[in-house]
Amino acid sequence: MASASSTSARSLFVDSKLRLADRVQVNVNNIASVARQIQRGSKSNELLMHTARNFALQEHAIDNSESNLNKLKLISAHLGYQQESLMKSAVLVEEVKEQVRAMQR
Repeated sequence: MASASSTSARSLFVDSKLRLADRVQVNVNNIASVARQIQRGSKSNELLMHTARNFALQEHAIDNSESNLNKLKLISAHLGYQQESLMKSAVLVEEVKEQVRAMQR
């Protein structure tokens, strides 16, 4: 009987040892899963910060582009005025040429 009892105790010990090993393995897997989730979370935070920084840089670039467009608009207006002045001067030069020809006759 002692033999049956010790075999039974040994069997229970082996079973509990196997269950403990399984539980330890499950806990290790759960810890690994939590670590992966934390790592993903930190990467998403970095990605969000990178996106916000790029957005701020784009806002500055858009402001600069708007300023440059306003400057180009002013330059275009001034070039228009200069073109009108040149056209008037060209007409006046033609009139002066005609007057010179008339005086030479």
